[in-house]
Amino acid sequence: MTITVFLKNEVLARGRPDEVAPAMRALEPLARSSDLLAFDDESGRQLDLDLRAEAAPAPRPRGRPALGVEAKEVTLLPRHWQWLATQSGGASATLRRLVETAMREGRSQRECFDAAYRFLSVMAGDLPLFEEAVRELYKGNRLGYEHFAHDWPPAIRDHGRALAWPDA
Repeated sequence: MTITVFLKNEVLARGRPDEVAPAMRALEPLARSSDLLAFDDESGRQLDLDLRAEAAPAPRPRGRPALGVEAKEVTLLPRHWQWLATQSGGASATLRRLVETAMREGRSQRECFDAAYRFLSVMAGDLPLFEEAVRELYKGNRLGYEHFAHDWPPAIRDHGRALAWPDA
């Protein structure tokens, strides 16, 4: 997971939570906690990060968990289990392959627009021409978005654009 942290209208840090936490901890106490906001770069959702001092890591259990394998429940219909049973490598290997393929294909354009909207509604919702910029964003009109967001703080405008059009 990659996150972007904003201090007021500027990017403070970008990276994994464990990479950005030190920059956040190093700040002097803020007058308003709303001046420091963190966002998930995939979903655009605002995050609450635990900035308390890190505790010593718990000892890792032996066996497959050491490889990062986690056992969790999966509920499928009988026909799904039947199909999985016919696949080479078994159900777990097949599910892992399906998930990896879906992750490589990436997010749909609509998911990217939704992520941008979630971010922009927090950071730019009270800025001039917000509604117009969002309308253009959902039309897929990058030029229109740029036009209406032109006078916004550059870090906010640029991050919204990057979430909406990640391959551009």
